[in-house]
Amino acid sequence: MAFKERVFSGVQPTGNLHLGNYLGAIKRFVELQANYDCIYCVVDMHAITVPLSVWGGPAELTRNIREVAAAFIACGVDPKRHIVFNQSQVSGHAELAWVFNCVARLGWLNRMTQFKDKAGKDRENASVGLYAYPNLMAADILLYRATHVPVGEDQKQHVELTRDIAQKFNNDFHESIHQHGHGEAFFPLTEPLIQGPATRIMSFRDGTKKMSKSDPSDYSRINLTDDADAIAQKIRKAKTDPEPLPSEQAGLTKRPEADNLVGIYAALADITKGDVLKDFGGSQFSAFKGALVDLAVAKLGPIGAEMKRLVRDPTAIDAVLVDGADRARTIADETMKAVKDIVGFVRR
Repeated sequence: MAFKERVFSGVQPTGNLHLGNYLGAIKRFVELQANYDCIYCVVDMHAITVPLSVWGGPAELTRNIREVAAAFIACGVDPKRHIVFNQSQVSGHAELAWVFNCVARLGWLNRMTQFKDKAGKDRENASVGLYAYPNLMAADILLYRATHVPVGEDQKQHVELTRDIAQKFNNDFHESIHQHGHGEAFFPLTEPLIQGPATRIMSFRDGTKKMSKSDPSDYSRINLTDDADAIAQKIRKAKTDPEPLPSEQAGLTKRPEADNLVGIYAALADITKGDVLKDFGGSQFSAFKGALVDLAVAKLGPIGAEMKRLVRDPTAIDAVLVDGADRARTIADETMKAVKDIVGFVRR
């Protein structure tokens, strides 16, 4: 059957949204609005899969949910034309995740590299939620029968698992799906959307590590709420090497810090790395960093100011989330009614 083209994606409310979140995710969310029906979720249920000391407790979680919603809106997501909501307000996410817990295989989850990274050496002490996280992610996507998901390279494995779960559900319940009038397949095989010059933004202190809020140095990242002075200072202090910028992209090989800064400029300016090097090839980093400061302040300054304005009015943000959840629930409820019929559950 033909599925309606729909984009779903989410951002965890873990605090300190940074440049990597913007360029790797939220900026793309804004761009996709022109061509897709979009559903953007603050995935608060995912946030609590790690120890409470990591996600900060109830008050911080509430604050962070609102901050992510504010970031969506400040960056240009339109919550009236599209859907913005937080995951825990729609019970279908948890319901479908349980069905998928019974569809997915242990062997599939054992291959998930992100669990190994997040659990570290003490895997026996990791939560079941962290282990089953990919099944919930699949439920997030397939609850809306989304056809496309914008993801970074590090999440591509989870989208592949989502496709495996959808395929196995469609195969396991093929006869029932057909009997209930849903054609040959109920769930689409969702396609990942990986695009643009900077899908992975790296630390300003180490170009081999991803930019992260958990880095103890605030100089490793630009936070979306940083003011112009902080943005400028962090870029100027960003680690580089002693050589001038190359004139061709091949010259960035084995120069991770240079590659990262060129990629950031390209992504902010909506051009390619090659275009950046045409303008700055042969330049010293001091000159290039000055240009990057001007560009970053121009692009990010208004976003930070608008985020700060929005979070000062939590009632308005909550109203956006409730409206979005109501509209999301309309779609989710139809999916869950069909899933329950297909599986054989007796429902109201």
